[in-house]
Parts: sequence; structure tokens; C-alpha cells
Amino acid sequence: MTTVLKLGGSVVTRKESPETLDEAAIEEAAAAVAEARDDVVLVHGGGSFGHHYADRHGVSTTDGTHDAAAVRDVHGAMTRLNDAVVDALARAGVSALPVHPLSLAHRTADGDLRMAAEGVASMLAEGFTPVLHGDVVVHADAGATIVSGDELVVELAEGLDAARVGLCSTVPGVLDTDGDVIGRIDAFTEVADALGASDTTDVTGGMAAKVEALLGLRAPAAVFGPEDLSAFLGGETPGTVVDGHTDR
Repeated sequence: MTTVLKLGGSVVTRKESPETLDEAAIEEAAAAVAEARDDVVLVHGGGSFGHHYADRHGVSTTDGTHDAAAVRDVHGAMTRLNDAVVDALARAGVSALPVHPLSLAHRTADGDLRMAAEGVASMLAEGFTPVLHGDVVVHADAGATIVSGDELVVELAEGLDAARVGLCSTVPGVLDTDGDVIGRIDAFTEVADALGASDTTDVTGGMAAKVEALLGLRAPAAVFGPEDLSAFLGGETPGTVVDGHTDR
């Protein structure tokens, strides 16, 4: 079985300080992935690397740029972060390989993301662990826009027919207005009032966007904190289960 796992940018970096790794968290995550029971496709967010450059250049998932230097700024930062994550996985014994969405995906003029999953599937078949990241992608009639890690998770989960999806964030799950973890979400209307914007620079939508994206998947998903990563990769469903298929 295939598991698609996203490590949030706030997990792998210190988002309040530009281009600052959370090295301890990355090493702990790498150790957990090394013990995973299933094949894993890993996606990580931008954190203090990509988001600050995207914000500086006014680029988002909808607002594009034709400035190649701006594209290189965002992509370069994300490549540096990706290198750090891949290196940590390699040290933990994982056969990790980098996959850069700028060279793999694009958006149509309507903003729809198009990404072939065949190359990622081939990596899995050969025993490798693909590691993707939020990035910039060419966008028809708009130059280049941001592709978020959450969008990549959706595309990969569907394209690879993943059995499980996990989003590891810095909170133990999706929280209600009292700060308690919501056990299960079947529809966005159930939690819309509880979801607010990120309090650090994030051009990709925060928790609300994550939940909306996960509700569209065929596979059930879980949102959980770093302390539950090993449990999730071991087959448990910690945190908040997000499942738009109420008949499951």
C-alpha cells in the first residue's frame, strides 16, 4: 500500500525566521519514515523558506509572475529545504529522491493543476521514496504561481490510488473554537467557523485549505502533530480523521 504524507512547513522549519531549519524535527521525522510499514511518498511545505520569498514577490496560488528571477528565488529556497529533508532521510536509511514540481507540473489558464504521477509511481516501484515540496509552477496566461504541498498531496493521492493520507502539522489535529481536537470531519461546514488563518506568513491558505483539500480525496486522511507521526506510519489514525465519504 502507498501512504502519502505531508510534513508541514511549520514542522520542518522555524517559520518566524527566514530560511531556518528545525533540524531536530526533521531528524525525528526521517527516523519515523524509516520505520514506516508501507511505501511512502513524502511532501513537505515551504515554511520559512518558500513562503517568505513568495510573499516578497507577490506570488500565490492565484497571483503569478513573469519575472524569472522571482521564480528562481522561490524555487531555489524550496530546493535548499528539499535538499535538507532528503539528506536527513538518507542518513536515516531511507532511499529518498528529490522530485521538483517546477519540472513536473503546470497549471491551466483556469488554474487547474496538472501533474503526471507516473514518474513518482515508477520511483516507488523501484524501491525509492519520492520527496516533493511546495514550489512554483508555470501557469498558462499568468507566468508562474505557487503550488502548495496540500495540492500536491491531493494530486498524488488520487494519481497513485493511495490507501492513506496524512498531514503532520504543529498542532495535534484540527482544533475547535475551544482548542480541542475534532475527532472527525465529514463536511467543511462542520468546522468552517473554527478554522482561521495562519498567524505566520503563508501564501497557501492555512488549515482551512488543508481540510477542504482532504475532503475531496477518495482515501481517508488524518491531521496530527509530530508526536503522532510514528503512530500514523505504523497504521494508526491519530488526530483528526478527515473523510468526505460518509458511507465509508
